[in-house]
Amino acid sequence: MLGLILLLQALTVAVSGPATSPEYLPLWVAEAEGLFTREGLSVTLRSTRAEVGAAEALAQGQVDLAATSLEALLRFGTRPTVPVPRLIFGLTAAPPVALLASSKPGEPRSVNKLAGSKVGLSAPGAPEHTWLLGILAMAKVSPAQVQLISLGARALPAALDGAEIQAAMIGEPAATRMLGDDKAVVLADLRSPESVVSALGALTVSAAVFTRRERKVSDADLAAFARALLAAQKRIQSGSGPSLAERLPTRIVGPLEEFDGRLATTRGIFLQEGHVTPAQLRRTIELILAHLPLPASVTLPRPEDILYLEPLRQALTPSR
Repeated sequence: MLGLILLLQALTVAVSGPATSPEYLPLWVAEAEGLFTREGLSVTLRSTRAEVGAAEALAQGQVDLAATSLEALLRFGTRPTVPVPRLIFGLTAAPPVALLASSKPGEPRSVNKLAGSKVGLSAPGAPEHTWLLGILAMAKVSPAQVQLISLGARALPAALDGAEIQAAMIGEPAATRMLGDDKAVVLADLRSPESVVSALGALTVSAAVFTRRERKVSDADLAAFARALLAAQKRIQSGSGPSLAERLPTRIVGPLEEFDGRLATTRGIFLQEGHVTPAQLRRTIELILAHLPLPASVTLPRPEDILYLEPLRQALTPSR
């Protein structure tokens, strides 16, 4: 057994928080189910409080890989003298939230009716903020025409139901719960790749796994890492809530009574087989830049040069 442990390739990965974030669940499942070990890897997952922390850990060379959002990576995961890291595995198309309005009479029933409304977000500069601006732009509503209010994720449903706000970007499982109780209607949905295309007119990419160019992990190890994530996603699709929860750390599971609901809504959020195209990157970068320009020190390469999917292709190729 000691010999086997010594043969495992060690990798340290920064994983964005909060701990219960569904976008990064495949990494925790891969660890808990021994999928990394099965691929010959000894992976240490280092949790960060938010996406910024994971991006900064990669930029500072503290980790081999980072699971974070593309926006956090571009804003906080680059340094003037260091090339922009490369994306090796796509997780989600967008933050898994929905723009909801109250189902009560007289409330907005389309995004283009939001002018003059109060729209809730979980926090200032929350990950979904960029995508909200993209949704508004698609409906030709200027951000100046709405009042954005930060209330915290748990307070948003009550504020929407109580007419304190007219719409809100609400995550899971609260969004599904409000819709199931007929307390809300969907104005725009980001909870699956297909719904992102409907909301924004094109597919985008939010959460992904990145590696530094100048500290390149071998292609063989990246392919092994990708195989473990693909297996974890299949486990999420087919596994029951209790069977997954009993192996996962308590802080990842969160309130046990909510885990089944979160798991059910998590199953549809992932990009197919971790694949990301240059067009997805280009569209997402447009959204990011429309929200807030990047630091002047950041020189963006072509989208094609940010992607490095050869290890993923190797992972998807059946072994002979």
